[in-house]
Parts: sequence; C-alpha cells; structure tokens
Amino acid sequence: MTAKAAKKSRAKAPTSNGVTGDRIRAPLGALAWVERDSLKPNDYNPNTVLEHNLELLTKSILNNGWTLPIVIRPDKTIIDGFHRWTVAGRDPIRSLLGGMVPVVVVDHGQDPTQNMVGTVTHNRARGVHLLEPMKAIVQQLLDAGKTAEEIGSDLGMQVEEVYRLSGMTRDDFLKLMHQGTTEHSKAKLERVL
Repeated sequence: MTAKAAKKSRAKAPTSNGVTGDRIRAPLGALAWVERDSLKPNDYNPNTVLEHNLELLTKSILNNGWTLPIVIRPDKTIIDGFHRWTVAGRDPIRSLLGGMVPVVVVDHGQDPTQNMVGTVTHNRARGVHLLEPMKAIVQQLLDAGKTAEEIGSDLGMQVEEVYRLSGMTRDDFLKLMHQGTTEHSKAKLERVL
C-alpha cells in the first residue's frame, strides 16, 4: 500500500465515540522492556492482594511466562500491574529477567482522573471466579487424576477449598486423599476437614 493510500485509509477508519482502531492498538504497538526499578507505584490504587496471592502470581509467571505487561503513564507511574511489578522485584523473577519488566504506555494527556479510572477499570474488568465454574474445574482436574494436594498447589488453594469445590462427600474425599497410603492419623484428618 502506498503512503497516500495508507493515509486515505486511516482518514476513513471507523470510530466508536471518537476512538479509532489505531488508538486501541497503540499501547501494544509500543511494548517495551524497561528497568523494573525505574517504575513507581501510583498513590491511589484501591486494590490489595494477600501475600499468598503474590506467591500464586509468581507461580503463574514462572509457569505461563509473562502474559500481561505493566501499564504505565509517560512519567513511568503504574496505572495497572502493581502486583506484577511487586513480584518482579523478588527472586527468582528479578534474576531471571535481569531486573526488566514489560510495559505499555498509556497517555491520558492532561486529564489525570483518567489514570485513576484506568486503574479501577483494569482491576474490575478482570472479574471474579464464580462458584459453579470453579467446581467444574476442580472436578475436571480430579477426573484427570490430579490429587487434592496438586490441585491446591496449582490453584493456590488449601485442601479444604478443594474439598468444598469437589462436590464429594467428606468420606469420599478422605478416601481420595489417602489412596495408596497405609497409615494415617484420624485426628489429623479431622483438623484438615
């Protein structure tokens, strides 16, 4: 396509409330790896995560790779990705990535309120896990031969959570937990469940 044709094509690009496809693609078009320590957290993020969930996030990055970049303003303040930034400052991720993290820049121009809106909408858009689909996942993992301990480790759950999502009776779950073992303490099992 010639430069003239490309310009004409962009001039007629569809819009939705003034937003173009080019604007939507722009942040990922400028994906970059930067020094983690050059970024700074914002002072308004309403989202908190327990240490257990940070450990799960670390495990996810190690197992799946880094799948979501950190979203920053042009001044390198984090809009979204504070928890990814946090775990990237810890080993083993820090060492494995040489202190670098992937970022995309979103420039809201002169309207700083849009930075706050961006933080909240990124967090809220991720949603929550619904009970029935989580039950189905646990059941599929059990059907695939995963142990309760493996499921708990993989999904960041306590054995009790796996039990509650399994749909099994307490006795059946206890049998599953101790298949192949010849000894167990009933008192210990009572505390687990």
